[in-house]
Amino acid sequence: MPTTAHRSTGATTTGTPDPDQLVAVPVRHWGRWIAAALALVSLVGLVGSLAKNPNLHWDVVGHYLFADLIFDGLVTTLWLTVAAMAVGLALGTLVAVMRLSSNPVLYGLSTLFVWLFRGTPLLVQIIFWAYAAALYKHLMIGIPFTTITFVEFDTNQLLTPSIAALLALGLNEAAYASEIVRAGIQSVDPGQTEAAHSLGMKPALTMRRIVLPQAMKVIIPPMGNETINMLKTTAYVSVIAAHDLMSNIQDVYAQNYQVIPMLVVAALWYLALTTVLSVPQAWLERRYGRGTSRAGHVSPLRRMFVGVADLLPSNRNRKG
Repeated sequence: MPTTAHRSTGATTTGTPDPDQLVAVPVRHWGRWIAAALALVSLVGLVGSLAKNPNLHWDVVGHYLFADLIFDGLVTTLWLTVAAMAVGLALGTLVAVMRLSSNPVLYGLSTLFVWLFRGTPLLVQIIFWAYAAALYKHLMIGIPFTTITFVEFDTNQLLTPSIAALLALGLNEAAYASEIVRAGIQSVDPGQTEAAHSLGMKPALTMRRIVLPQAMKVIIPPMGNETINMLKTTAYVSVIAAHDLMSNIQDVYAQNYQVIPMLVVAALWYLALTTVLSVPQAWLERRYGRGTSRAGHVSPLRRMFVGVADLLPSNRNRKG
């Protein structure tokens, strides 16, 4: 923080100020404090207005906030988030390695995959998988270009709304995760790979033991954001009635016509879940960011609380 030096009463015999008598006074940024005060007052006014608004029907919000139907939707939302991220991360890592391969076939197939699933809207993909039976009534595994079939499935029974939602979310996430993983792998110095190969390590072992651990500090922050975004993106599957949180919310307000109160219930639960997910994300960022400048970063909110604590008389006396 910029400071200004003020001379106290003492001086040396030569007429120059005594360095021990100089007092550093922090520069006050009054404009920042005024802007912060105005923002805080505006926020308090908005919250107060919402709290007193009778059209929100807080009694309806309280009634449905912990209803069984809401918890059933939360379970579906959570397992979709976890499963889709697992599929996306595993498949995305494979696609990222294929895109870095010198084999033109592997590179071409992986590039086509990313182009297709990243270039089309997620909502279109969800609806496509939900109505895939209109394209193929039966899914068969057998020998191509022959009538020999080993296994046959009815598409409507196989692609339930939940499975269709998982396929859409997982494949779409894999396209984005592959780019994140590829950027992380490319951030590692190629000399690390060359040194591992000179020690006799195979490419797969080098990738698993040398490259990926070092790439994690680049992969973790955006992947944590992708996880939080996936939690909110699951709301899209309500268009195919996958019985997630948003689907159940829509079922309720379609009956009682309390649209805004039910959306408040959904917003509160999404905020709570994203807040919980932010905790392990921050821990992983610090864990894999050790030794970098990001590891010692302190948020402005924490600095504000520390500054307020330092102004307390007990803390000032202790430091003195």
